[in-house]
Amino acid sequence: MAPVLAWLEGTSVALAVRDSLTLNAVLSAVHLVGFTLTTGGALVANLNLLGVLFRERAAIEVTRPTSRGIAVGLSISVLTGALLFAPRASAAAANGTFQLKMLLLASAVIFHASVHQRVARDDVATPFMRRATAGVGLLLWTGLALAGCAFILLE
Repeated sequence: MAPVLAWLEGTSVALAVRDSLTLNAVLSAVHLVGFTLTTGGALVANLNLLGVLFRERAAIEVTRPTSRGIAVGLSISVLTGALLFAPRASAAAANGTFQLKMLLLASAVIFHASVHQRVARDDVATPFMRRATAGVGLLLWTGLALAGCAFILLE
């Protein structure tokens, strides 16, 4: 794995990001926009399933558009995140906080795409199942946000 990470750090894209404070700042800002779309959509979807927001609407009516927002935000975050990762691939890959962030990201996305969506579509899901699903979703997305902040602060 180390040779691949070293190669990535030596690419022209990685060097351009590393050598340009402006490019790094723009990528970081756009990464934050993607993160905001993602976590905002997840927050609304889970609070709806919890029964706190938009109670008069069926859960799937809220989950569908928020899932699109999550997908757009993830697309932006993954693209900009890869560009920000490239110049420091070796250090980031070895960082436990970054590893936790990636684990939480994968877990949150898989959970939302499978469990959350299924419960939101299911009209016969029990109130407990809805609350439990929302609780797990909120924990995963909040954990991701905290791990992202910790990575930035502790890097």
